Amino acid sequence: MMTKETLIHSANEMKHEAHGTQQPRHINEIGEGASTAQRSDSLVQPINQRFPNKDEQGKVLLNIARAAIAEVLRAAPYAVSDIREHMSWLSRPGATFVTLTQRGELRGCIGSLQACDPLIDDVSNNAQSAAFRDPRFMPLAIDELDITDIEVSLLSELQALSFSGEADALAQLRPDVDGIVFEYGAYRSTFLPQVWENLSQPQQFLAQLKRKARLPENFWAEDVKLSRYTVSKWRETDFAKECAHG
Repeated sequence: MMTKETLIHSANEMKHEAHGTQQPRHINEIGEGASTAQRSDSLVQPINQRFPNKDEQGKVLLNIARAAIAEVLRAAPYAVSDIREHMSWLSRPGATFVTLTQRGELRGCIGSLQACDPLIDDVSNNAQSAAFRDPRFMPLAIDELDITDIEVSLLSELQALSFSGEADALAQLRPDVDGIVFEYGAYRSTFLPQVWENLSQPQQFLAQLKRKARLPENFWAEDVKLSRYTVSKWRETDFAKECAHG
C-alpha cells in the first residue's frame, strides 16, 4: 500500500505545467477557457483503450483524486492502492473532469478538455482545483472531506462538428452521449454528458450552454463552433466499499 504522500510525490515527479493567464487549462461550469494545445497523433488514442479493466481504472483514478485533496488539507494519511503497476497508462496524457458533491448537491467541478498532462497529474490537479479553486464555492474544509463524494470523468478526444446552421447542429447532438464544447470568439463553455440528465432536449441543452458562455440563449452566428466528446465516468458511490472514506 502507498500513502498519499508517496502517491503525490509520484505525480509531482512528472509535473511540468505552469498555469498561464492567456490559455488556462481548466474549465468549470462557469464557462471558463481551456487550453487548445495540440498533441501528436501518437498520443491521442483514448486512455481507456489502453487499459482493459474500466472498473479497476476508475478505482485508481478516484483514489488519486481523494488522496490529492487530502494532501492539501493535511488530513490523516489516506491509504491508496499501489499505483506502480498502473504507471504505464497513468503517465500518458489524459483529460479529466473531477466533480464533487455533498448529499447530491454540487460542491465543485473543474476539468480539462484536452489531454496535455500525464493522467495522474491531470486528475490530481483537477481534484485540488475542484476542492479549493472553483470560484463558485468556498475552499473545501477538512471537516467536509468525509461527506464529499467524488466523480471522475475521463474524456475522449474532441471531435469538431460540421453543420450548416443551428437547426443542423441541434439535429446532430446525441442526448445522454455527447459532451459539447461551444465556442464563439473568446466565449467558450462546455457541458459534460451527465448534464443531459437535467437538460434532456437538444434545444434546451444548447441554449443553456450559450448562457453558460455568457451569451443570450437565442444567440447564433456563422462563426459558432461546436465539438463533441464522450466520457467514461466513475463515482465513489459506485464502489462504496472500496472507496470507503476515513
